[in-house]
Amino acid sequence: MDILLVEDDEVIAQSLLYCFITNGHHALRAKGIKEARTILEKMVFDVAVLDIGLNDGNGIDLYLKAVKPKGIATVFLTARDDEATIVECLKSGAEEYIVKPFKTGELLIRLERAASRSDKHRLLKIKDITYDKDEMQFYKDGELIGLTALEKKILDVLFNNKNKVVYRSCLIEKIFEWTGNDVYDNTVTVYLKRIRAKIGQDTIKTIKGIGYMVSDDE
Repeated sequence: MDILLVEDDEVIAQSLLYCFITNGHHALRAKGIKEARTILEKMVFDVAVLDIGLNDGNGIDLYLKAVKPKGIATVFLTARDDEATIVECLKSGAEEYIVKPFKTGELLIRLERAASRSDKHRLLKIKDITYDKDEMQFYKDGELIGLTALEKKILDVLFNNKNKVVYRSCLIEKIFEWTGNDVYDNTVTVYLKRIRAKIGQDTIKTIKGIGYMVSDDE
């Protein structure tokens, strides 16, 4: 999983990061709301772990304004144990609410359950590339990839046909439809070369004499 941790307590944060990473997950920490917002503008995550009482604001507000709109599964991890706050967080859409102190094993299980329950139909992931269909943005290891509008459209076709061959003739027709310009066989080769230079050489497979395909298979 790709985890965003928003926690201003240094000891707790370092302990959690160690736990996440040693259990095979990718994790990034934000010390507060401002830093979290900056990260969320550039990266995507499977799940967010949020404290409520942060030095620069309220974690619930961060969830409602910046995390929930991106469809990121969320677990509140906080010292607040009053019923009103717990109900508010769960009714707002958070998947889990855990009160400190906590057991790391339980936390990991709840994170995995939260991520599996979240609505992730808008995210497509192939190896280290994540496609946010709603925003039509592509990320490599969580970092936004700078693509032209046409490059995004070509990748959109490939990702929406995951594990299926997309014929060169199909891409030629699509590029003509999008641009209105004459499109030649070599045109597709040029565009794919540019895209591979940005996303990596191994994500798009060439099916010789037929077309292209994206797949999780090595």
